[in-house]
Amino acid sequence: MANSTGLVIEDLAKTYGNGVRALDGVSLEVAPGMYGLLGPNGAGKSTLMRTLATLQEPDRGRLFLDGEDVLAAPDHLRQRLGYLPQQIGAYAGVPARDLLDRFAWLKGRHRRSERRDEVENLLEKVNLREVAHRPASTFSGGMLRRFGIALALIGSPRLLIVDEPTAGLDPAERNQFHRVLADTASNTVVLLSTHIVEDVENLCDRLAILANGRLLAEGTPAALALPYQGVLWEASFERDEPVPKEALRVLPRPGGRRVICHAEQAPDDRFVARPPRLEDVYYLALENARREAAA
Repeated sequence: MANSTGLVIEDLAKTYGNGVRALDGVSLEVAPGMYGLLGPNGAGKSTLMRTLATLQEPDRGRLFLDGEDVLAAPDHLRQRLGYLPQQIGAYAGVPARDLLDRFAWLKGRHRRSERRDEVENLLEKVNLREVAHRPASTFSGGMLRRFGIALALIGSPRLLIVDEPTAGLDPAERNQFHRVLADTASNTVVLLSTHIVEDVENLCDRLAILANGRLLAEGTPAALALPYQGVLWEASFERDEPVPKEALRVLPRPGGRRVICHAEQAPDDRFVARPPRLEDVYYLALENARREAAA
């Protein structure tokens, strides 16, 4: 695995001083393209992202980028890394264009013309060129997220990590963000860490589901859904009508509820077969993990 092209994670573990086991033997092999890391809050996604970004060391495990040992030589990854964390800060009073220029210089773009061209191209890509004279600290939440992806893309990274990137964005901003990520993924390993199933389903060729620091499932959306063909059912219920014990999810609908069940046969004649989707796989994986933990 260490000779593979792309990112290789081997048996990664991390336990914090308060006893929280954030990562518990996670192993993944990620080729260039969009790869989703899906899990609830507290699943270990952010710990994995911070470890991959060399912001903290694991207790155990190995990391390789294009065959190079990241933990032995972290600068190899740092020079090829773009990282968009959940929270983005900006220096007060510094124009967005100047801040991008400074980051480009830190990434090794020491020729002024080269920096200028890259900064202007990135501003155009994230639709901020017309407002780049303003301090980034005055940007709205959506604008700041777009500015963050421009920062992360400086230097044409080989590995791009984006942590909960669409949180707080309106639908139009999410679509634009998705287009930027999709364009970037042609030659880059893009790790999209989120709890929004729709983002992963729309963007990622492969994904991993994490919970409690453990890898619950990994593969393509279609392959992960295949085992649940013929065992998912849905029906509409009145608001106060009791739901079957097999209910996996209960969703609101006008005047009542929509009930999704996991069972070998339909619970009763109100239910019709439901083609499995990634959101069903996700909830089933979390439910199975919960039951195992309680056993």
